[in-house]
Amino acid sequence: MIEFYPHIKQFHIFLALLSGSIFALRGAFVLTGARWPMMLPVKWLSYAVDTALLTAALMLLTILPWTVFGNGWLLMKVALIVVYVVLGVLAMRSNRTRRARIVCYALALLTFGMIYGIARAHHPLGALLSLLG
Repeated sequence: MIEFYPHIKQFHIFLALLSGSIFALRGAFVLTGARWPMMLPVKWLSYAVDTALLTAALMLLTILPWTVFGNGWLLMKVALIVVYVVLGVLAMRSNRTRRARIVCYALALLTFGMIYGIARAHHPLGALLSLLG
């Protein structure tokens, strides 16, 4: 299975960027009052991409040695993914004030950026590592 690792990793990266882009677009349009981002076909596309992303992530986890959890970057990434999902849900819910939804949307995008930086740097500080070091 290790021979498929580079392909699965590239697919995972593609899906992560696609998922973040879909969220950014949907969120921006929802916050401007558009209704189409909440329609079922658009939501299903988002769910399909996120399901494939999770599947690729789990495949990578089965390939990698368990020592990868020893340095903390992957655990930080997973914890921030939970934060990103919660903020994303809060940003898309219409029962919140517009200001609260904008704040949640901005924080979700910031969290996505942190996740991306951690994944690229393979370090819990992510992009901050280059600023501090």
